[in-house]
Amino acid sequence: MTKNRRIWLTLLLACIAVGVMRAQDKQNMFNPVNFGVTSLAIAPDARAGAMGDVGAATEADANSQYWNPAKYPFNIARAGVSASYTPWLRKLVNDINLANLAGFYRIGDYSALSASLRYFSLGEVFLSEDEDAMSISPYEFSFDLGYSRMLSECFSMGVALRFIYSDITYDYTAESSAGKAFAADIAMYRNGYFMMGNRECSLAWGLNINNIGSKISYGGDDNAEFIPTNLRLGINLTIPFNDYNRFSISADANKLLVPTYPKQEEGESEEEYTDRVQREYYDVSPISGIFKSFGDAPNGFKEEMQEIQWSLGMEYTYNDRFSLRAGYHHEAANKGNRKYFTAGAGFHMSIFTIDAAYVFSTSQSNPLDQTMRFTLGFDLDGIKDMFSTKRRR
Repeated sequence: MTKNRRIWLTLLLACIAVGVMRAQDKQNMFNPVNFGVTSLAIAPDARAGAMGDVGAATEADANSQYWNPAKYPFNIARAGVSASYTPWLRKLVNDINLANLAGFYRIGDYSALSASLRYFSLGEVFLSEDEDAMSISPYEFSFDLGYSRMLSECFSMGVALRFIYSDITYDYTAESSAGKAFAADIAMYRNGYFMMGNRECSLAWGLNINNIGSKISYGGDDNAEFIPTNLRLGINLTIPFNDYNRFSISADANKLLVPTYPKQEEGESEEEYTDRVQREYYDVSPISGIFKSFGDAPNGFKEEMQEIQWSLGMEYTYNDRFSLRAGYHHEAANKGNRKYFTAGAGFHMSIFTIDAAYVFSTSQSNPLDQTMRFTLGFDLDGIKDMFSTKRRR
């Protein structure tokens, strides 16, 4: 072997070694936040889904229950209801779906009652590969009620109470059962106006801490899972160009208030690691876990910042009838790597609204790629006026 060949072979082996080390480092760095009832973290409606999953401070609609229930008193309509449907993970399977029903009723001019029902079906699952194998249909659902009230002309607060049921047990024995949990949301919303030239623009911000509640357990052991408690903070700017055209831009930041699952340290035995996981994760109460989630990432402040998900969305509306939307959602690679662009449109009549959204993943291996969302909304004021007009005729 010549000297030059030895040099090139040495460089090649060095590059391969560095590549292997980097791959191992990436694998070791991958540390997403784990929680139960993952369906609660899925955006239900097409309008927000077309804007990169933003909604903390956007204009109020019937689906505000998920994003920020404090927005409801600012809704122009007296009452409304919305039904949404999302075929989920179509890149992998064809029978996982999310259905969501939400509605509200404004009481007077300053408060509102709201509710939503969410059902997540995991399709049909066969327990073995035999032809006569038993199949099960795991699912999760939640039901919540909310109340919101304006405390001034531009500021409101809201609360919601939620019941959660998760039946994803594959082993039906006396030691296992469906999981149940209770949770609450606390939300704030402020919408102020200012003049830009001769046009009145609005600048809003919203805050929602949702799913503050108990852990969920499926039986079999004493280790209950955290539910996806989440801090959502958003801002929205709406600019009307004229009486028929307006444009809005929104941004949301999301932080899961769930402790990071501990990683095994170098030189730590399996027994020591299991004991530490029990102390630092499973024995932590839900409220303590909220505070712990701000400073428990293994790699310190840098990893804590990586746990924040960012969303940016834009919406153009013509004559309150037709809307075009686009957005982007970003999650750090070592926390799940959900990075995708979104687009969609909406059509509004006096009685109903139709919205659709589509996901364009930036990663070829992302199962969320080509995900569709559909929402059909009804303005109950419009329905009431329609029947009133028919009676007068």
